[in-house]
Amino acid sequence: MTSTSASAALAPYGWDEAWAETFAPYDTEGLLPGRVLRVDRGQCDVVTADGVLRADTAFVTPHDPLRVVCTGDWVAVEPAGNPRYVRTYLPRRTAFVRSTSSKRSEGQILAANVDHAIVAVSLAVDVDLGRIERFLALAWESGAQPVVVLTKADLVPDAVTLAHLVQDVETTAPGVPVLAVSAVDGDGLEVLAAVVSGGTSVLLGQSGAGKSTLANALLGEDVMDVQATRDVDGKGRHTTTTRNLLLLPAGGVLIDTPGLRGVGLWDAETGVGQVFSEIEELAGRCRFQDCAHESEPGCAVLGAIDSGELPVRRLESYRKLLRENQRIVAKTDARLRAEIRKDWKRKGAQGRAAMEAKRGRWM
Repeated sequence: MTSTSASAALAPYGWDEAWAETFAPYDTEGLLPGRVLRVDRGQCDVVTADGVLRADTAFVTPHDPLRVVCTGDWVAVEPAGNPRYVRTYLPRRTAFVRSTSSKRSEGQILAANVDHAIVAVSLAVDVDLGRIERFLALAWESGAQPVVVLTKADLVPDAVTLAHLVQDVETTAPGVPVLAVSAVDGDGLEVLAAVVSGGTSVLLGQSGAGKSTLANALLGEDVMDVQATRDVDGKGRHTTTTRNLLLLPAGGVLIDTPGLRGVGLWDAETGVGQVFSEIEELAGRCRFQDCAHESEPGCAVLGAIDSGELPVRRLESYRKLLRENQRIVAKTDARLRAEIRKDWKRKGAQGRAAMEAKRGRWM
């Protein structure tokens, strides 16, 4: 098969001239280009111009868990062999990464080469704004455009209440489209389908968020298994156990993921800054460049809190995510660990000096 016909066959999956140019050295070796549809225990399904092939990833199994083959990767795969091997993957344009729950605090890559990160949030339970902020920090850091989808909108029949919920999330997600969608009656699906029709989208959220139901609605058929959620807390068992790349009938591809119980940050300082862009903007107006927004005079952030312009919850969430991200980065960055210890000592010395000054005034 010629490279031109191969490109035409893979175009629906996102193949373009830039990918073809990057792949050119492997083309001369007789390797096939393909996109990873799913990964399972060291094996992966790869869609190529010759169809879907099963390949072994043993050639690409480094110690770094962020460099393993994952769903969404473009790879160079052997044209034949038993077993058939993936030789390498092409440099990723974007990568959605979270920290694992392990004590080693390793990063885990969930999806690669994603254009839109769809954060599914169920309206069957109270909306957790802090969790949305956490997902959005990872989404912005990945390089993808986040989209928040409030699923099960049919469970909120009052239009005014639904509008207020959307507004609350929009305030939490500056610069991010927020869509209320019902897979039951189809409300909002047309708009979402238009968003995901261009490029690759990854579907993220907790178990019970309605991701598989939403995926089925976008696919126009029941491809993903769906299980009922508990009425008491809106949670459900994982209906998706692997990350699957699916071709959408209206164009684009969708990566469905298992429900995420833990959403740990992984070197996501830039993403946190984008989620809390209004705080970052206010910080630029503070009197002191190193203002910690705690008790310093001339702090624009605290001024916004006092005036009611900035909710206290937003500042607390901002601080929490920054601290968490700093801890994660420090575990893998010796220089940063030293800087943090130095900062702690400096603040400790300042505190002791302040106490000595107070004692001097009292005596």
